[in-house]
Amino acid sequence: MRDLIYSMGASVDGYIAGPRGEGDWAAPGAELHRFHNEQARELDLHVLGRRLYEVMTYWETAEERQLSAPDHELEFARIWKRLPKLVYSQSLEAVEGNTRLSRGDPVYEVQALKEQEGGPIAVGGATLAATLTAHGLIDEYHLFVSPVVLGGGKPFFAGDTHVDLELIETRTFSSRVVYLRYRRI
Repeated sequence: MRDLIYSMGASVDGYIAGPRGEGDWAAPGAELHRFHNEQARELDLHVLGRRLYEVMTYWETAEERQLSAPDHELEFARIWKRLPKLVYSQSLEAVEGNTRLSRGDPVYEVQALKEQEGGPIAVGGATLAATLTAHGLIDEYHLFVSPVVLGGGKPFFAGDTHVDLELIETRTFSSRVVYLRYRRI
């Protein structure tokens, strides 16, 4: 069975975006970006909701538009373009790149994807992740905790689902971001 991983940057008080949707505080430096590249390279599929998909479409053409971008950003753009993606949305008419659009039930579809042969699947977007968490489908939670308190905004863990976790890895980056890798017990 394939693992489903929810990975996201969060503030110390547990928010992935501030009260006005701001997320500039979570922009990774070179060291952290390279770590994200390593993790993304291991994935077989990225499942995401509409809002995160719209943010991430930047990477579909970043390599062509940002020729002077740092190597680690250009590398991520290449990884992202190759990575198969599945977007859940009722409002999108079309998607671009190596992406499929689904209007189906993500719980049913992700469960079926997990049962297939292959490597890990990532889930992106707090709303979609909350739905999959509530159904016990997420195997690992990867938090990148930035040294900032936002006081409100969009929480990493949405909903009221209880999940017991075991800490299996930590790492502190020079940017003072702390990586916490948890596995569902």
